[in-house]
Amino acid sequence: MKDIISGLNKAFDSRVRLGIMSVLSVNESVDFNTIKELLNVTDGNLASHLKALEKENIIEVKKQFLGRKPNTSYMITPLGAKLFKEHIDALEKLINPLS
Repeated sequence: MKDIISGLNKAFDSRVRLGIMSVLSVNESVDFNTIKELLNVTDGNLASHLKALEKENIIEVKKQFLGRKPNTSYMITPLGAKLFKEHIDALEKLINPLS
């Protein structure tokens, strides 16, 4: 039998990163404050996880001004969507190996 956990991706090990990816996978883009509120995390904690995902080309960042206020939003990249789907598929196999 194939190693069940081999499909898990280390980029998604943390609950915060799983949360970020879950939010981004069902929305075209989400701004920093919305993600922060949804996941109930601090600015610094969220920023470090977002930076790590951005570095791996899993998410992309868009900085713009809305009126005079800066706004940073995030979206999942095609690579990120593929890797996250593979990770979720591996989790499902781990939970139910016979499916």
